[in-house]
Amino acid sequence: MKPARILLALLAILAVAARADVTLAPIFTDSAVLQRAQPVAVWGTADAGEKVTVTFAGHSATTTAGADGKWLVHLPALPASSESRQLVVQGKNSITLNDVVVGEVWLASGQSNMEWIVRNTDTGKFETTFADNPLVRHYKTTKKVSAVPLRTAKGAWERTTSETVGGFTAIGYHFAAELNRALGVPVGIINSSWGATPVEAWMDAESADAGNGPAFAEIHARWKQTLADYPAARERYDADLKTWEAKRDAAKAAGKTFTLRRPDSPPRAGHRKQPCGLFNGMIAPHIPYALRGFIWYQGEGNVRRHFEYREFQTALITGWRKQFAQGDLPFYWVQLSSYKSEDAQGTDYAFLREAQTQCLALPDTGQAVTIDIGNANNIHPRNKREAARRLALVALRHTYGQTGLVDHGPAFASAVREGAAMRVHFQPADMDQQSTLDSPRAPAPSGFELAGADKVFYPAEARIDGRTVVVTSDRVPVPLAVRYAWRNAPSAGLFNPDGLPACPFRSDDWRQETPENLTANGRVPSEATF
Repeated sequence: MKPARILLALLAILAVAARADVTLAPIFTDSAVLQRAQPVAVWGTADAGEKVTVTFAGHSATTTAGADGKWLVHLPALPASSESRQLVVQGKNSITLNDVVVGEVWLASGQSNMEWIVRNTDTGKFETTFADNPLVRHYKTTKKVSAVPLRTAKGAWERTTSETVGGFTAIGYHFAAELNRALGVPVGIINSSWGATPVEAWMDAESADAGNGPAFAEIHARWKQTLADYPAARERYDADLKTWEAKRDAAKAAGKTFTLRRPDSPPRAGHRKQPCGLFNGMIAPHIPYALRGFIWYQGEGNVRRHFEYREFQTALITGWRKQFAQGDLPFYWVQLSSYKSEDAQGTDYAFLREAQTQCLALPDTGQAVTIDIGNANNIHPRNKREAARRLALVALRHTYGQTGLVDHGPAFASAVREGAAMRVHFQPADMDQQSTLDSPRAPAPSGFELAGADKVFYPAEARIDGRTVVVTSDRVPVPLAVRYAWRNAPSAGLFNPDGLPACPFRSDDWRQETPENLTANGRVPSEATF
């Protein structure tokens, strides 16, 4: 190319670069839901020094893009409105969003049980046939891993119709639908979820810093070792994949059903398990979108290291609140349901559930117990509607202040030995709220165990006695500890009259399993892959 043509080409490029269109962050699309009753941040990019005005619902806010081209304005707090209105951004060019409403916005995150779509649930056929609610909306964040916090993430808001709902997060959708029915306002769910991911992938860098303690240092040490092990792990994976493909092809040729799970590719840089990678790629881009709160369904990916989980979920909650800078935003989660894993009578899941429950010590947190609606043979329970309903009860009572609601089942308070029995007492507030205990599915509540000085737990008989439960076992004449639903896939027979299950509990504080004593007992700890 001649020098003159090269110069003209460069000038043309510079001319285009000199005028950058005003853009909006991708979270702002047609059919967006804006959070009511609090200032609404709207942001994007433009030319440095360019004047930008955002107009919505009769309100305008103006700013000037900074030297880096970034701009941000705040619209005033707005009342809820289902009226479909336009949001207009005016700079050197104009952007118009249509069908924008104002209501409640929740960010839904976690691993596969949050990602699980409506189409694949036990109510999926009904929803994909009849669902039609323009006031329940869903934003699916495109999956992205990043080593640094990103400012943008692709996605789009969608109304609920029979055509769209099948691809929505089932937990998020049913949670939003329950809130919409109860509150009568638009509800939007921002869905940032990805299956087979550990909690540390969703933590921000400050919260996961190695200096925060030994468990956090271990996050980074494990990941460093994972990267070092990748070449050998890849060789094993390639061999396993060939074996899997051969078995699949043989089954297909024989006309047989093939259910063997495809091997998981080993983690490497950019993998979904990378510490902080999903916060950076799928949460950070939505900051500082105005929210009412967060809903969370995760934990399976950390079961083998349950002894770390309380610290990690606590760090995640406090970190997200700090990053969004909107106060102590409510953070509600679904407690892991029953799943046998390698052993239905194992206790890894029980200890993880305990860690989740312990996080209730943080302000503005809540938990939906689902121990009774799981599937011991399937890590993905299909009854997502009931799990979401219980989560919505927590929000309606604690975030929205609705009275007369029972939002959880009996919660353990204490256990007192009475001769050969243990009498279990429950939180007084729960008893005031619920008045009685119930065992609707059997003559007596199941799922109780007792142990004596040998610390060996045996199945026990239980009977409801007013507002307490009396537990006995012929094999434990001098009981020292009682546990309820303390297995991976336990029997769980204690409820309140509203059908909400008691939270699994134990009265002892005996040593939890660690990688060291797991190995000593002949069990090899490994990261869960679901």
